[in-house]
Amino acid sequence: MTQPTACLLIIGNEVLSGRTQDANLKFLATRLGEIGIPLREVRVIPDVRETIIATVNEVRAKFTYVFTTGGIGPTHDDITAECIAAAFGVPWEPHPEAWARMAAHYARQDPPAEFNAARQRMATMPRGAALIDNPVSIAPGFIIGNVHVMAGVPRIMQAMFEGLAPSLKGGVPVKSRAVHAAGMLEGRIAEGLGAIQARYPAVDLGSYPYYRPQGNGVSLVAKGLDEAELERVIAEVTDLVAGLGYAPVAGEPG
Repeated sequence: MTQPTACLLIIGNEVLSGRTQDANLKFLATRLGEIGIPLREVRVIPDVRETIIATVNEVRAKFTYVFTTGGIGPTHDDITAECIAAAFGVPWEPHPEAWARMAAHYARQDPPAEFNAARQRMATMPRGAALIDNPVSIAPGFIIGNVHVMAGVPRIMQAMFEGLAPSLKGGVPVKSRAVHAAGMLEGRIAEGLGAIQARYPAVDLGSYPYYRPQGNGVSLVAKGLDEAELERVIAEVTDLVAGLGYAPVAGEPG
């Protein structure tokens, strides 16, 4: 079976300006890996129509799944939905089910809230889109083709994704093994680590310095699809660490 792949597009001027710190990448990378859909590329792009359209069309041709976060709210700069429609060459129009859900939601408020033009934008989607439920704030995301469009607010995005996850067709879940050592420096281990990586090209082997009040060190993490191979890799890494005079500890530092 071919392993599916994913790309994340983080859409929003506020992220590029530093006004908002993205909190969605780590969650999505972790959850997709658990499902067996490795996240292979992430891009942060502005609220610019031409950029969104061109980027969506590029990445949807390259990856099994594309996920977008941001730009589906009620304001003038929330243009993701209309740009996705343009990328697919379909009308951007009221989605009957989304429209009905949202109109009913605002009518139930006490006192009733107006389902005004700004809110109606959140029920306007590419023709043919399927909804992604939003149990937090009602306004749904949507799916068209292999593109999954979700909110930028982390709590809402995570709720959307968890509802979406059972429908995603994953491959072999990405597994990891780790070892760390206090006092170790990357420069001491770099050559040996590179040699191990060369012997196991299917494994993603990384080194990550950590800084703690009780002391600094390096964490070495192997990720891949074959658990037996990961065990061999981390055993070699452990031997390398010990051979350099450090005390290897299984797992990542607490």
